[in-house]
Amino acid sequence: MPDPAVILDASAIHRALTRIAHEIAERNECSSEVALVGIPVGGDHLAARLAAILSGVWGHAVPVGILDVTMHRDDLSDRIAPAMHPTEIPFDVTGKTVVLVDDVLFSGRTTRAAMDALNDFGRPQKIQLAVLVDRGHRELPIKADFVGKNVPTSLDEKIALRLTEAGAAKDEVVLKKQ
Repeated sequence: MPDPAVILDASAIHRALTRIAHEIAERNECSSEVALVGIPVGGDHLAARLAAILSGVWGHAVPVGILDVTMHRDDLSDRIAPAMHPTEIPFDVTGKTVVLVDDVLFSGRTTRAAMDALNDFGRPQKIQLAVLVDRGHRELPIKADFVGKNVPTSLDEKIALRLTEAGAAKDEVVLKKQ
């Protein structure tokens, strides 16, 4: 099996996140009403990085949370033992613009599950979606508002995000054959 191809290295990830943060700031005039919610595994770390960048842009802290969507997935019965992650949303989402943050957008099913799960915490004014990589192959009518990089893939390929926060030696996004 060939070595995975690096799609984004550490500096490209940082540039993509900086661009996404500025796009979020441009689209949302009322910065005090914006909160970020990351979807594990990967989106949670990206949300924290985006919050830090946005704090510099806006001059104030940006609320950030983590949302586990496992129990809201429509393919739960297909998984033997689903991996659960803690949900931490230390703010009220009601009336806020919540930017869901994920690493890779594929079928759209994780995003749909995230929107369902988010409703358990209140009713946001608006939900936006930020992803580092959009690889296509949508099964649901879901489109990201903010995309770091579009990477057309085949169904036998997989995109993996490796971050130092998750124990990787370096930050990178790789494309590999399954």
